Parts: sequence; structure tokens; C-alpha cells
Amino acid sequence: MSSNTINFTVNGSKVSLNEKPGEMLSELLRYRLGLTGTKVGCNESECGSCTVLIDGEPVLSCSYPAAKVSGHEVLTIEGLAMKKPDSGCSCGGSCKNSGEPGKKQDETENSERYTPSDSASGHLHPLQDAFVQYGAVQCGFCIPGQLMTSFALLTRNPDPSTDEIKEALKDTLCRCAGYPSIIKAVKAAGKAMRTGTQVEPPADIPTSLIPHKAVGTLKPRMDGADKVTGQAHYTDDLSFDGMLHARVKRAMVPSAILKSLDISRALALPGVEAVLTASDIPGKPNHGVIYKDWPILVAEGGKVRTVGDAIAIVAAVSRETATEALDLITMEFEELPVIDNPVQAAEPGAPKVHDQGNLLKHIEVRKGQMDKGFNQADVLLEHTFRTPSHDHAFIEPECSIARLTSDGRMEIYVGSQIPYEDRQQVAEALGIQESQVRVRGQLIGGGFGGKEDIAGQIHAALLAQVTKKPVKLLFDRHESLIVHPKRHATIIKIRMGASKDGKLTAVDTQLYGDTGAYASLGDKVMTRATTHSSGPYDVPHVKADCFAMYTNNPPAGAFRGFGVLQSAFAVESAMDMLAEKLHIDPLELRKINALREGSATNTGQILGSSVGLLECIEKVEEKIKALSGDDPFVPKADPHAPHLVTAWGIAVAYKNTGLGGGAPDKGSAEIELYNNGIFEVRTSSAELGQGLPTVLQLIAAEELSVSPETIKVLLSDTDLTPDGGPTTASRQTYVAGNSTRQTAIAFRNLIIEVLSEQYGVPSESVTFANGQAVVKNKKLTMKEVAEELRKAGRPNRVQTEYMAPETSPLGEGGDMHFGFSFAAQATEIMVNKKTGEIEVLRLITATDVGAAINPLGLRGQIEGGAMMGISHALLEEFIVDKGHVVTDRLARYRIAPITMTPEIIPIVVEHGIDSGPYGGKGVGEIVTIPTSPAIANALYNATGVRVDRIPIDQEYVLKKIGELKSSKS
Repeated sequence: MSSNTINFTVNGSKVSLNEKPGEMLSELLRYRLGLTGTKVGCNESECGSCTVLIDGEPVLSCSYPAAKVSGHEVLTIEGLAMKKPDSGCSCGGSCKNSGEPGKKQDETENSERYTPSDSASGHLHPLQDAFVQYGAVQCGFCIPGQLMTSFALLTRNPDPSTDEIKEALKDTLCRCAGYPSIIKAVKAAGKAMRTGTQVEPPADIPTSLIPHKAVGTLKPRMDGADKVTGQAHYTDDLSFDGMLHARVKRAMVPSAILKSLDISRALALPGVEAVLTASDIPGKPNHGVIYKDWPILVAEGGKVRTVGDAIAIVAAVSRETATEALDLITMEFEELPVIDNPVQAAEPGAPKVHDQGNLLKHIEVRKGQMDKGFNQADVLLEHTFRTPSHDHAFIEPECSIARLTSDGRMEIYVGSQIPYEDRQQVAEALGIQESQVRVRGQLIGGGFGGKEDIAGQIHAALLAQVTKKPVKLLFDRHESLIVHPKRHATIIKIRMGASKDGKLTAVDTQLYGDTGAYASLGDKVMTRATTHSSGPYDVPHVKADCFAMYTNNPPAGAFRGFGVLQSAFAVESAMDMLAEKLHIDPLELRKINALREGSATNTGQILGSSVGLLECIEKVEEKIKALSGDDPFVPKADPHAPHLVTAWGIAVAYKNTGLGGGAPDKGSAEIELYNNGIFEVRTSSAELGQGLPTVLQLIAAEELSVSPETIKVLLSDTDLTPDGGPTTASRQTYVAGNSTRQTAIAFRNLIIEVLSEQYGVPSESVTFANGQAVVKNKKLTMKEVAEELRKAGRPNRVQTEYMAPETSPLGEGGDMHFGFSFAAQATEIMVNKKTGEIEVLRLITATDVGAAINPLGLRGQIEGGAMMGISHALLEEFIVDKGHVVTDRLARYRIAPITMTPEIIPIVVEHGIDSGPYGGKGVGEIVTIPTSPAIANALYNATGVRVDRIPIDQEYVLKKIGELKSSKS
């Protein structure tokens, strides 16, 4: 064998390739063999998404030299399936990963459907089948790594215990964090493999209590089969002929004036086709979702406000050449003072981050009379709490591809939460009309709010406009960490008053929020933090002041919980502290003050219906006492190891559904009936892993009286799908669900109208059942209905726009939001008093979701939300030191692995909202919000150590345990 030839077997096929210096196995598989099922999330050997098997053993392919694979057998996710499905590429057929370039999808294709029985025909391996059936697949980006590692485990041990599964998967991260479902899926697959039978479906997921034919039933996600077979394509999986690769020159200083910039040497490098600076931008120089304050490129003489600011962009024939060109760009800065926290930013005379000053917004809430409320109090409590910045740590790094079409339009391929907003901002930067830009949304490997802002879309488009070639801009993990907006770090001072019987009389909060260098969604995030800062309680007198401040830290924007997570940590910790002062059970104190129908929120909104908080608290109380007796908050030491102490903690939360605050909250949907009887629902709303396509599928099936299997869903294409609004604010089940239901009803009425005319019968005599329309005792299939529409000359598609109930801006009275979700959560922890280590043993979460429209997806949201909450409480902190990012690698930013998974006990509460689809409202954020304070309260109950900041530091806990022990002795 030649020393520069690699000969190996991949998925049963022999391969011989020339060796490339420095090439990793993941690169060989993805870019030379087109096996893009293997994902790359970090290039640090930290996330595990790149796992493949070499001679049956799991290997991290992103750090495994390709040359070493010679003589070995490689198995990737594509080889795990017994028979590969058709390509599920969502590029529309125009990229290299499509089976037929340029082929338009028609009604005969239906790759977005999944039936568990596919495994019986050899379509899926039992492990793949189990992952789909058990809802272990969400965004799907980590799933190749999860599957390959699990397959290796089951090959050597087909009956693994929970601990053995956790040990095997400990280095394979899932940010959607459906770890409990992954564990159950591995066990179910193992049983099927041992017995030679089909995978048994999950038996512990209840359907909705509200009876419907399709809505509320268990339905595996539509894209599940593609995601478990490696056929699901994300943006970086796409490739086009002649495609260039882009990189961005970042400032890497937090505060400075760019004095000079020299790109000449980069331009002269062979293989470089364009180097652009601020002077090359043909349109508007700034971008931003709400405030246009973020420079696309910092100009010479302009101000650098954060380390991730872009100075120049490069397009070259390869990523390596583009990276080399970055090092040839020289910059000279005049460094300026750094503002690194919001309190410093608010000081008189502080250096200005922006010319207009450091205050983004002062947000005020006023209700009642504070003097009166505190005068009525028998007990006062005052404390200050701190929460850190968090990174979304989605496993898929940001990637954008831009290309000019044959008719001169700009196409953007990107996983975005707001495609129409992207279209607008790209058009403004290019100086062209919006109609000249098409955003073709791709599968998103996790978002959590972190893919709402512009990342590489504009930069890639600028380079494509100049070079006339497709341009891919892929962030590495380092770039992702320093550039995209984070969760706001906050300092929250809270003062509470209560009567001796436990009734809250007044709550006064002061919040400082670090919105970083640019506004992003900081205005709206910190408004939610402020309006929710007195908790889900009926308090007669409320005052809240929030100062959202610019600093020289990376920008802060939307993140699951949207400001409410921060204020909930403060108010729910304070509630336990108040309960202790009052000698009242913490559950009882919350029940006394809980919002209920007829209550007024702290903005003065009267809650009319769908207020399930009390039931959530009561369900948790019932469960916690069934598990641990009548004194769950009393510490219990292990009799055999007295340094191990357990106790429960409680916290509750609420979170708005929808945009609120007077913003017009609307969404459009279109439904088309194809000639073969298949319906397609279309809207631009984004699928982040939360299961939106299944929600829309079930709703359309319900209203059209057809099987969900006959419903396809197309999302996130600004040419083909109407504007569904942003996928944020826990709004899509409500808004996209309502727009889909409204459109399906309109389509049904169209069918009734046509059939009544065609058959000469009253409209009320046309009925629907079992996927058929019934008229004059004749049963018409939907294929026949499509033919009737054609013969009548009527359209086969219907589009409507849904407008959510009107809301009012803060301070103007009325309803600030049209709905809220509620949750109560209890965590049982074990504290090692010798080390300060905390382990979450059990977590009970009762969640009022209005109605469980998609129970399988709902389970994933509950489990994933709880795990993210645990991760925030015990691990996560995005560290910035005087404007410089410390946690600039995934290895330095810890998120919860599967080994931290407790027993999660989900309780679904259904207090339907009248205006929601079948009563449904938001669930994507609410579960994460109460977890941190529940754990902090459990820690106090177990040890007497009160923490007022997260993450909970193990060394701090140990120190405080020692101090308490010394004081008692």
C-alpha cells in the first residue's frame, strides 16, 4: 500500500483515497465521501456529535487523523440503517446533496412522514426506530453521535442498565437534553435486538385529557426517520459547484478605535477571491432585530465595542486559504476604557459605549402604593441576587450559504428563527429590494433563541454579490462563543413585605441587565424580566425598575426563558427566605399568593381563564409527599454515610405566551391539496427541535378529518411559505397552530361549498369522516376531492392570516399578554457535606400547557427544559474578563451531560385557553425557569447554605458548610 493512499471500508464499501495532510476523518467522510450524517459541533472532541465506529469502537472523528483509518472498517449513521430512505435534503434539489439537481418537489414525494412499522420492512435499525418512537430525537444534530455510541454499547451489551447507558454516553452531549427519552429508547432497542421483535412503543406518555381524533395523540415527529438515518441535511451539509469559503476577521479587542486597516497582503494570497471592508457595503451599514446599532463591518475610524466585532470578510477557494488570509490582514487600534458590567455602565461619567450613552432602556412597572404596602407588612425581606451570562451552546454552529440565482436574485440558506426578518436585513445591507432576496430555511441544530440575530447571512451575501459565486460562511465553536448574543447577566435587588398570615403586601425590585455591546433583543428580554419580577403572585403593591445597560461584553439577547429565568431565581429564592421568616411552609406560602382566575398580575392585567398555577402546586405537593412523607423540606442524612444529606426544594413560575406589549402578533399559513390527495401546510415558522411540524400536522388533520399521515409540512422559505412571524416567545403552538387551524377550516369550507354546488345539495349535508368527504351517500377520497376542485375551476390552496388578541404596551393598562403558562417544580438533591458536591436525584415538574396537542413532543420539551435548568443551576457560566471572553471553547463552557440526568417526573396540567388552538399555549420556555431556584432552595433545606447566585459553586458550598459547623460548635 502506498504511503499516501488511504484504503479502508466504510459502511461495507471499500474506499481508496489520496491522503491529505492534516485531514481529519470527519472531513474525509463529510466533504470527500458526502457522508454528511456525521456532524461536527465543536472540533474539540467535546460534544461527541462526530462519533463513528472504527472496527466497532466509538471514535471522535473530528480529532481522528484520516490517515490512521487505513486498513480499518468504519461505520457511520448512514450504514446503520438496513435500507436508506430517499434524500431528505431541504435545499429544494439544487445542491450537490440532492438526488436530482434542480428537481422540484411535487405531490408524489412525501419524505416528511414516518411510521414506526417502517422498521419491520427493514427501513430502520431497531435503535433508530426506538429513538423516533420514544421522542429521543429533537433538533437531531447530536443524534448521529448518540446512535453510534449506543449501537456500540448494545453490540457488546444488549441489556444495559441505566447507569451503563449513562456511562457509555457521558461524552455525547445533547443540548435539547432529551436524555431520559434517549435512555428509554436504548433500553427498548436492546430488548428488540435481544428478542428479535419490533420495538415496543412507549407506555408512559399520556395523551391529552381533552378528547380529539388527531390532536393530543402520540405521533412520532415527521422528520424523525431522516434524522436517525443521516439523511437530514443542515446548512453545512450543503455544497454547490464553485462554492467559496468565507472567514471573518474579528477585532479581538473589546473597546477601541480602528485606526488603520490593511488588506493588501490578504488580497494577494493565491486562492483569495474577495476581501471586503465597511467601505464595500452597498446598503445600510448596521443591522439589528429591533435597533439597527450593530455594524456589519467596523469602518476605519469607527468604534469597536466588543471582541467579536467584524472588521473584514474574506472569500477563498478553501476554508484553509480563507483562514490563512485572515492572518495577513493587519489592524491598528487605539484602545479605549472597557465597561464590563451594567452597574459600572450606569455610573455618572462612565465612558460611553454608544454615542447616546450606556442606557438601552429604563423599564418601569408601577402598581398600587409602595408606602402603603410596606406599612401593612409584618415582615420585611431584602436581598440581592446575581445570575450570569449563559451561552446557548446549540450543538450545530452557525452556518450561512449565499448564492446568486440565474435570474440575479440572492438566495440565503440558513437555519434561522426569523426568516422574513433575515430577508429584510440582508436586502437592506445589499441595497436591493426584499423581493430580490430569498431565505431558504434549513434544519436547525438547536436554537433556544440564539439564532434570531444575524450571524453570517449578511457577510456571506456581500461576498456572493461581489464574487458571483456561492459562498459558505461556517462559524467554528470559538467564533460562535465570542460572537452570538448570550443570556443577560443580571443583578436583582428584591424587597418584599408580607403580613404574618403569609399574604404578600408589596414587592419592590431593582434590576440591572447587561445587554452587551449591542441591543439585540435586550429591550424586550429585560422588559420580561421586569414585568415578571414579583413572581406569579397576586401582589397589591408592586414597583420594579430595570436598567438595561450597554457594556463592552458580547451582546446579550434572546434565550429560553427570555429574562424571566433571571427574575424567577431572585423572587423564588426570596419566597423561601420569606417563608422561613414567617414560619410558613414554602408550598403553603405560594398557594396563599398564587395567581388564579380574577387575579391581577404586577402590570395590572386581570387573568380571566387558563390559570393553572394552583393545580400545578397541588399536584407537585401531592407527589412530593407521596415520595418523601409530610416533611420533604427537612434534611435526611444517609444512616450509612451521614455526610450525604438529601432534601427537596420548591419553586414556581409563569411565562407569557406570544410577543405581547402591544406588538401585533400574527402569522399566516397556507394549505394546498395535491392531486394525489396529500395536503401540505406551509408557514415560515421555524423548527428548532420543538416539534412544530407535528403540531401543525395534527391540527390540520383534526380539522380536515384526515389521517396525519396525509399531511406534509413545509417551513421557513420566504418564497414558498407565508410569514409566520418569529419563532420566539413560546408563540408558535398558539399562533402557528391557530393560523393552521383557521386555514384548515377555510379549506374544509371550500370543499363543502364546491361539493354542495357540484352535487346540488345543501352545504350542511356534506360531511367528513375517515379521510373522506361524504355527499349524497357517496364517499370521495381526497384525491377525488382534488379532482372536483379542478373541475369546478376552484383553487386547490387556501391561505389565511391569523391575528392574535390585541395586547397593550407596558404602562398603558389592559392586557399586556394574551396568555401565560405556569409551572411548579420540586427537586430532590443529595449534598456531599465533605466535598460540597450536589446531585439532583429527582425532579417533579407540573406544567400548565393549556392543552397537550403533541404529547410526545411535549415530553421532550419538559425533559429538555428541566435538564437545561439543572445545567444552569450547577454548571453554566459564560465568563468574560474585562471584555475578553474566557469561555471561548466548548471545553471551557460546561453543559450537563447525560450522567447528570435525574429521575424526571412530568405532570401535565391542561387549563385550556379559550383563544388557543384546542386550548393550547406555550411550553418551550416555562419548564426551564423554576429549576435553578428549586435547586437553590433544596440546598438550603439540606445544609442551611443559602446561595444568591448561580451557578452554585461547589467550593463555596463546602466553605459555608464548614462555617456553619464551626459556628454551631
